[in-house]
Amino acid sequence: MSIDAQDIDELLAAALPGCQINVEGGGGKFQLAAVGTVFSGLGQVKRQQLIYQHLNEHIASGAIHAISMKLQTPEEAGS
Repeated sequence: MSIDAQDIDELLAAALPGCQINVEGGGGKFQLAAVGTVFSGLGQVKRQQLIYQHLNEHIASGAIHAISMKLQTPEEAGS
């Protein structure tokens, strides 16, 4: 099963309402930028774990080989 950037974008948008999400890439390698209050009070590892819990099935299947993440609160993003 393959997955593209738009699929990941839609999956995370549904899972994390209120987040601004931007996913780029393809071929199993993606770059994710997300801004949302859901990340408030969480360190980088906890933020990544929050994302991974929604993507684990696609990582386990091999559809996602690598994903780099930039996860920020609105304050950190300056918005």
